[in-house]
Amino acid sequence: MEITAGLVKELRERSGAGMMECKKALTENAGNIEAAMEHLRKTGLAKADKKAGRVAAEGRIVIAQNGGNAVLVEVNSETDFVGKDDNFVTFANTVAQIALETGAADVEALKAAAYPGGGTVEEARQALVAKVGENVQVRRLAAVKGTNNVGGYVHGGRIGVLVEIKGGSEEIARGVAMHIAAMNPAYLSAAQVPAEFLAKEKEIALGQVSDKDKTKPADILEKIISGKVNKIVSEITLVGQAYALDSNVTVEAALKKEGAEVLGFQRIAVGEGIEKKEDDFAAEVMKQAGLA
Repeated sequence: MEITAGLVKELRERSGAGMMECKKALTENAGNIEAAMEHLRKTGLAKADKKAGRVAAEGRIVIAQNGGNAVLVEVNSETDFVGKDDNFVTFANTVAQIALETGAADVEALKAAAYPGGGTVEEARQALVAKVGENVQVRRLAAVKGTNNVGGYVHGGRIGVLVEIKGGSEEIARGVAMHIAAMNPAYLSAAQVPAEFLAKEKEIALGQVSDKDKTKPADILEKIISGKVNKIVSEITLVGQAYALDSNVTVEAALKKEGAEVLGFQRIAVGEGIEKKEDDFAAEVMKQAGLA
């Protein structure tokens, strides 16, 4: 059977594979488009499996939101270049929307969810691996489900934040989400700071006290040490930090002014916690030149 341009075009549109791959698949399957589709799926799976062990620490954070329900999804690639590819971006955005609509509890449930056009999210991921030539992984998701104000913010596709706020407005919720993206608070409030952390900081503060201050009455010395520790606590807690959108007030004061209270927040950044391979290009050049 003649492999026409129209047949190749139809297979490309259905599979998303490259023109040469489609032509080869049709040739090897005597022009049978269904058999060629199956061939592409199998070879895509093989390629995905082969690339699965490669480090994917780039990519993007995507968000999908509907009122008080919102979700962040991290989708990883091996390079920033592929992380900006239109096919990758479309896949990531679609997966986030699927996560929102299905209410997937975790990544495994998300991978098993139906993908538009047929198949599952996992099968769409495998097809994307075959198309872009890199390992692609749906790594994690963070979600908020409720009726409160939810501030959702993604900065440059690299950092994503969801913050749930009781009372207030969408404006203050988004403002606090932007603050969290910029300042990365470790805790919501002083009440959440671990006792062992406070004990360690108190020990450090005591070591920083001058010999002269150490001779002061115990209650005065305690106030000096507490002041140092409280300053550290303010710097690492959301409500204690100076508000990024108005540094004249704390986040706590900005919330109080709007009659709002933060119930919780989630912040994820692309690739955090993944050990990235550092390439020694100088050593590689030396090796190629036979000098190492």
